[in-house]
Amino acid sequence: MADADLSREEIADQLIEIIAKEGMVDKARITPDATLQTLELDSMSIVMILMVVEEKFNIYIPMDGSLSEASDLKSLIDTLTDRIQSSNA
Repeated sequence: MADADLSREEIADQLIEIIAKEGMVDKARITPDATLQTLELDSMSIVMILMVVEEKFNIYIPMDGSLSEASDLKSLIDTLTDRIQSSNA
């Protein structure tokens, strides 16, 4: 299945997998209201997560605007999902 054919939910699920693996976070702790701080995701972890997302979805993700302002997981996943979907549209 091409990335363009993935639903928002499927993309979000894949992003959660990447965050859990690259951020070394227990998946049970990954909830929409979790913050990057409560998950102990520092800037280096975020950079590693974004690099994997860029590679997996074959897109470039600039650290600007809504992405740099994302403080909770829901905002981060929503922003990344929007960028993935718009780049594959």
